[in-house]
Amino acid sequence: MKNTPVRSSRRRSNRPPRNKRLIAVLATLGVFGAIVTVTQVSNAGTWNRWGRPTAARPCPTPPAATPPAADPSTSPGAADPSASAVPEGPGTAAQPQTRSYRDHGAIHHPGDGQEPGTLAQRGRPGGGNANCTPSPGTSSAAPGNPAASEPLGADCSGSELETHDGFQNGERCVGTAFGEVGAPEKNPTLLITQAPNSVRVNQQFTLRVSTRNLVRDRFLPAGQGGYYKESSFLNEDELVRGHFHSACRMLGSTRSAPDPAPAPAFFVATEDSQGGAEPDTVVVTVPGLTQRGTAQCAVWAGDGSHRIPMMARANQVPAFDAVRITVR
Repeated sequence: MKNTPVRSSRRRSNRPPRNKRLIAVLATLGVFGAIVTVTQVSNAGTWNRWGRPTAARPCPTPPAATPPAADPSTSPGAADPSASAVPEGPGTAAQPQTRSYRDHGAIHHPGDGQEPGTLAQRGRPGGGNANCTPSPGTSSAAPGNPAASEPLGADCSGSELETHDGFQNGERCVGTAFGEVGAPEKNPTLLITQAPNSVRVNQQFTLRVSTRNLVRDRFLPAGQGGYYKESSFLNEDELVRGHFHSACRMLGSTRSAPDPAPAPAFFVATEDSQGGAEPDTVVVTVPGLTQRGTAQCAVWAGDGSHRIPMMARANQVPAFDAVRITVR
């Protein structure tokens, strides 16, 4: 009986005092809490607790600069004071401008902003703050504004327009995904290889159209609800499946862009289950144009749901071509 208290005393003497254990636990929790707090603070400008992006920070205001002298060939209001620090002119053939530049009052971006110092670089790591919102009245296209590469949206969730239903109606929001895009060397191209310079009123004539990398085997009738309804798809050779369109419209003027609303004088969609990686030629017959003047005849490729096929790079020319024909 006398040894029992002694053994208990020894066991207790080998353990740290209870208050010291409690202090150690609290210290550990404190360090962990500090780490979590720092992590949350560092992420607070980008993500919230549901893993969704939060509101972006305001963009820095571009430095003020003296506007260049007005160009008499530009229309009033063409100059953008917030973008006035960019150089003038595209350079020369031997030394073309590689940064954003001004030409006749408009801002142009060589390489679609892929060169260092142009807008597309500003949203990349080390190229500025991409997570920001431009201040009211700030042009998102102005050099020096990091928000220029921020998308306005990627779906119709923020649109107030009615959902597009596959029919040819405007004032709708199309939620169909863009779909598949091929390699640059497999993107579709198209060319009008032969067309008349002039024709008589009501005279039948032909357009010869060459396509490459376009498999003409997919066509959802637009009049039956197939417009913008399907994503773009490639075949087993990674070529765009689709068709091409041909149209002629009369131009009221050759000095200004035409009214887009009127239907063209001629329009067809060509789907013949032909076409591939090698260029081939299709003959399109125009039955005749009933009005004298200048006709614009255009041909452009379409995917299965009538959109011009996507290109892998911004500087690739899409699959379209146009000619002017005098109708006498």
